[in-house]
Amino acid sequence: MEKELKKFDVAQLAHVEIFTPDPEGTLWFFKELLGLQETAREGQSVYLRGYEDFYHHTLKVTERNEPGLGHISWRASSKEALERRVKELEKSGAGKGWIDGDLGHGAAYQFVTPDNHNMEILWDVDYFQPNESQFTVLNNRPQKRPLTGVPVRRLDHVNLMSSDVTRNKNFMMDELGFRLREHVVRNDGSEIGSWLSVSPLVHELAFMGDASTSEQGLGKLHHVAFWYGFPQHLHDLSEVLTENGIQIEAGPLKHGVSQAMCMYVIEPGGNRVELFADSGYLIFDPDWKPVTWTEEQVERAIIFYGEPLPDTYFKYGTPNVQAPVVNK
Repeated sequence: MEKELKKFDVAQLAHVEIFTPDPEGTLWFFKELLGLQETAREGQSVYLRGYEDFYHHTLKVTERNEPGLGHISWRASSKEALERRVKELEKSGAGKGWIDGDLGHGAAYQFVTPDNHNMEILWDVDYFQPNESQFTVLNNRPQKRPLTGVPVRRLDHVNLMSSDVTRNKNFMMDELGFRLREHVVRNDGSEIGSWLSVSPLVHELAFMGDASTSEQGLGKLHHVAFWYGFPQHLHDLSEVLTENGIQIEAGPLKHGVSQAMCMYVIEPGGNRVELFADSGYLIFDPDWKPVTWTEEQVERAIIFYGEPLPDTYFKYGTPNVQAPVVNK
């Protein structure tokens, strides 16, 4: 019974915090180009959300001396589910302890992955309350579509660089009930990448092997991804980014894994951002068997169509790597 409960104890990705040494540039990118909405400021942090995100915020941008991941927050499916997961995390030795909360949410239990990525799990959240200018006639959407940039609709997923994909994947599956959806496996059995979720999305979390050498370190962010839903928006955004001096690292392209149409850019603070043009596919089968891509199939797994990914895609992550120069 406990094993079955675990599968449903984590409901969704709630929010992500990123660090930036250039808060002005990072906020300009997210607000003016991607149309994220600012909901609050406190200290060195600014809280943002997409116009179809229902919570107070889904992205927290915090000033630091280098880019990288602050933390990833997961919402439990109930108070009881939160208590169950906390007990297991405490037993695992990965737990860091409780915090009283933050703007937009209540008490959260903090923990780390084997590669020292900071995470938390919580239940109590604040929901976004639109002001008069944000009111929408669509009762099933939290606000009207913004008129700024090419606005993203919601937070989609996070991809983390890893020194050991299998170890980190197993931790999320064993302690938090994540399900493996797809993975790329070498001939020796080791995993190049794994894609996991707790919902019908093909992934809310991915681990990919860190291909860097001299700069390799733990706790790296590969990218945070936002969802559009329509491929045309990637072409619209490509024009906006190019006209405003933002480097497009790769795409638009389509992955074999997840069947996602996407593109990758480096925001002014140095973090990689993926723009997701569609959902890929959704998983409703309760007896889903993970999709395995072999070492011989890795090129097709990475690129179904589009230009090959640059070397930076496999070796660049934040922090601990010299950020590319991006002119604003």
